[in-house]
Amino acid sequence: MPESSPETYVIDFRAAEQLLAARDPRGAIRLLDSVIAAHPENTAARLLRARSFFLAAQLRPAELEFQIVLEREPDNAFAHFALGRTLERANRPEEALRHFRLAAALEPRPEFIEAARFARDTGNSDHAPDRPAGDPE
Repeated sequence: MPESSPETYVIDFRAAEQLLAARDPRGAIRLLDSVIAAHPENTAARLLRARSFFLAAQLRPAELEFQIVLEREPDNAFAHFALGRTLERANRPEEALRHFRLAAALEPRPEFIEAARFARDTGNSDHAPDRPAGDPE
């Protein structure tokens, strides 16, 4: 197997982004595993892997990755929002609400505010953190 270089990891990261956009989260996870093994401090790769885990319905690994991102970037509104969606999907609405509120407080985007209100009012939602809020479909 050829040796990996910094360029290889950038290529793998970009390919993982494309796979996730094409709705192949498991393929994205496979590529990101080597990127994170080589660069465990790379928060962007961890956030992308967390989103991939979520879309692959691997909620516990998604939760753990989002938590690592938030340990490093406690003011990352999207990570709070996505962790909220993960916890909500895992039927943990009280924990989810905390992260929805933090996301809305950090960045008052309509999606974040709606999630905080919707979760509080109904305890449920069908939205997914498949991409950062505001990204085009």
